[in-house]
Amino acid sequence: MSAFSWLNEQFSFFGLDVYWSDFLGNILALATVWLALRRLLIAWPVQILGSVLLLIASVNVDLGGNAARQVVIIASASWGWATWRRSREKEGAINVRWASWRERAVLLTIMIVGTFAFASLLKATDASFYPGAPWWMVLADAWIFVGSILAMYSQARRYVEFWFAWLAVDLVGVPLAIHSELYFSGIVYAIFFVMVVIGIRDWASRSKAQEIASPLESAVVVESRSEAAPAAGAPAPLAGTDKARGPGAADDR
Repeated sequence: MSAFSWLNEQFSFFGLDVYWSDFLGNILALATVWLALRRLLIAWPVQILGSVLLLIASVNVDLGGNAARQVVIIASASWGWATWRRSREKEGAINVRWASWRERAVLLTIMIVGTFAFASLLKATDASFYPGAPWWMVLADAWIFVGSILAMYSQARRYVEFWFAWLAVDLVGVPLAIHSELYFSGIVYAIFFVMVVIGIRDWASRSKAQEIASPLESAVVVESRSEAAPAAGAPAPLAGTDKARGPGAADDR
């Protein structure tokens, strides 16, 4: 028997039969979101380990799209980890910003076209749920896959919109996880929803000054506290201080 066979075993969680791989993977997924909100580099290796566990859970219940999603997330997290590390070395902190309207349009187009394209592939290969699964289930599986990839990309690029991508995934992920009997995943998706709202507010408040308007505040320039103009006659902050590095810099470990 494999040393990790227990990951495919179930236990009772408040009356629900939950796979250990689903449970532990989602605990790490929750930790990843909290660490990403704090903009900590350790978010990436935690996400990789969580995705390995969720890959096992997805294969166990024949969720082909979700299994493929975990594989791509693992690869994307490796790239994102390196990207954030270079950013911190160059800028001294993990700074975030709103995407431009052009970047938003590209992300939305990929989300829609990619979902239909991947759903067609899953349907043709019977790789989602079970042979002959209805289109709405396959589209939901594909939506979560494509949305997760775009969220990972946006997170690595440090776009505030990364939270909106996860929000779109959560709205479909909750009913799909429950339908697939991954009950703990469904509970975690619901918790994600709350954390995503908090993440949007936090990253928006930390976004760098720019002419790109927040989609929540039309034609308003979002400016971080660290880049606000000093009052007339006020001395400049000393180099090396937290004030000079920007808000939250002490969190970027």
